[in-house]
Amino acid sequence: MSELLTTRQIQELLQVDRTTVYRMLADGRLTGIKIGNRWRFCKTKIDELLAETVPATEPTLAPSFDVLPLTCLQGMQSVAAEAIGLGAIVVNAAGKPLTKISHPCRFCQLIYASPKGRAACLASYSQVAQQAGASGLPFTCHAGLQCLGDAIVINGLKTAVFIIGQYKSPTSAGHEQGSQQLAAAYDLDPEELTAAAAEIPVLDQAQQQKIAEWLPKLTNTLSEVGQERAELLNRLQHIAVMSAVY
Repeated sequence: MSELLTTRQIQELLQVDRTTVYRMLADGRLTGIKIGNRWRFCKTKIDELLAETVPATEPTLAPSFDVLPLTCLQGMQSVAAEAIGLGAIVVNAAGKPLTKISHPCRFCQLIYASPKGRAACLASYSQVAQQAGASGLPFTCHAGLQCLGDAIVINGLKTAVFIIGQYKSPTSAGHEQGSQQLAAAYDLDPEELTAAAAEIPVLDQAQQQKIAEWLPKLTNTLSEVGQERAELLNRLQHIAVMSAVY
């Protein structure tokens, strides 16, 4: 004999309210037996009903980064960038910026203001996004600055990359000659760019190691928040689909 389910169990299985259950009984979409003043439903029949409807209407897990509001992400990124004293940006898996740069150094601001320089920066973002998490080593951008990128994973997919950096190491070569070459390439004032290069943060090995350890903790937290929101949104979508079907 098939197991009998209560009205509350039917509500949980179909993700509908009690009124909808009674409406389904009235129009024949559900069949049940009344024992005293309470309705009971055959579990086998409910399983058959679910098998007929769920596969065709099951919502797919959204792989996009839209599950995290970009306004909130921008705020968290800005706080992190200012706290650590480096520039930060979040890009999608292809390297396209999702947020505005937070706490950029003046050197990078000058280059990014140039159309040619901005194109080179976007190309570097794309490379960082592709390599994010692969080696754990700093990436050296087109302008000679270093940064780190780590993936934000939602529904098992790399949906975004948090990039932190715009710094030099103590062993890096002097900036003057490189700045003059960059200024010529990007149509910038060489003296202004050279002066800005002197302001670039210089991190020793211990400081770089701290950044490398801190970044995965941040991206793991963002991944967890994004995953929880994705599951909530998909659950709400599922309820909406089931309500429409029933």
